[in-house]
Amino acid sequence: MTLGRYPPGMRFLASPRIAPLTLALAATLLIAGCGDSLDTDDSGPATSATTETPATTAPDTSTPGASAKPTVALPSGEVTELIVTDLTDGEGDGAVAGDTVILNYVGVRSADGTEFDNSYDRGQPFPVTLGAQSVIAGWEEGLLGVKAGGQRQLDIPADLAYGDNPQGDIIQPGDALSFVVDVLAIIPATDPADAPTVTVTGAANRDDVLVEDLVDGTGTELALGDTAYLHLIAYRGDTGEELTSTWAEGQPQPIQFVEQGSLPGIIEGMAGMQVGGRRQIVIPFADAFGTAGNPDLGLPADTDLVLIIDLIAVT
Repeated sequence: MTLGRYPPGMRFLASPRIAPLTLALAATLLIAGCGDSLDTDDSGPATSATTETPATTAPDTSTPGASAKPTVALPSGEVTELIVTDLTDGEGDGAVAGDTVILNYVGVRSADGTEFDNSYDRGQPFPVTLGAQSVIAGWEEGLLGVKAGGQRQLDIPADLAYGDNPQGDIIQPGDALSFVVDVLAIIPATDPADAPTVTVTGAANRDDVLVEDLVDGTGTELALGDTAYLHLIAYRGDTGEELTSTWAEGQPQPIQFVEQGSLPGIIEGMAGMQVGGRRQIVIPFADAFGTAGNPDLGLPADTDLVLIIDLIAVT
């Protein structure tokens, strides 16, 4: 079997159910980038935002960057039960059911150390939503309590891995498996009740990006090249009408914070944000969806876009 993105035989993670309008915006932000830098004008905001619900400041659950691929130490004897070993403790609250753990991993056969998969070589961290039954039972149980920045080894007996079902050319019936995982971030489960109540006043189109911090973050600062996990609410700039929100649809959405893409205003608008922060960004239509607008979102042509963004984690 050719090994793909996911550990062999692991059930694919189900994508969060995203409403069509939210999906249209999230898909655009996944490749968000910027063109030329714009000057931010803090005078005379074209829109006003009033947070009517106290903001919930998230703890910093991010560990930017990727560590080097670790070596997996083989267990000393036969693995007959799940063995959890914290190699590095990490910080913050431990992961609980409903949280999404963003991690890198390497997996080997416990008997002889033959590697069958890893995420480090691909440069693609792997998200696991605990309790979703999307991965083998040894991960569901073994990742509970892990902390951001932690490194953990899981020695998993066959009955909590793939049992008597071989996977590809390496994993044989009855094989115990050993993993080392590096936890980059823990994304808390979303409670729709935590969504901010924000009033956006419609205004004439702007010529430049306007940024206003509604809540100052205290965690990791977002940098170019990072993946940002965020919640957002989008509004029409001319009327203040809400177009879509990720809050009611599940986990925060990831975007790549890079300098190429289709929303030039997003890079300037999010620059300097820290985890736990909430920011209002007014993006001129020329730096959002342009003269065409976005019919899927309900955003007319030549219409500015207003975003309320909560930065939940950074990897």
